[in-house]
Amino acid sequence: MVREQKDAIWRMTMAAHSLDPAQRRPDDAAWTGAEIQACCRLAALLDPPLMHAAQNFVPIAATAAESIERLRAWASGRCQCRNARALSAEPATPARRSVSRKPSNN
Repeated sequence: MVREQKDAIWRMTMAAHSLDPAQRRPDDAAWTGAEIQACCRLAALLDPPLMHAAQNFVPIAATAAESIERLRAWASGRCQCRNARALSAEPATPARRSVSRKPSNN
């Protein structure tokens, strides 16, 4: 994940949880977007600063390093990076799901 993507995840998630955007953020070099979101959620629920909330996380890159490396090796040459631009025209936007909000349909 590139820095711009992580910064966008931090901004959106901090705003969604009404966290102070000026506070220091932890080192997220090995973090996934879900881990960034979980850190913000924990900081919002328990009210510690992000740096303190981050001490409760061990990134999946550390806990499952071998599995991730096997998956990366398998994907190399088989899969296209999500960040890479496609050579063809942009794909059509998929249809959005229709979700009923009526309690009687649940």
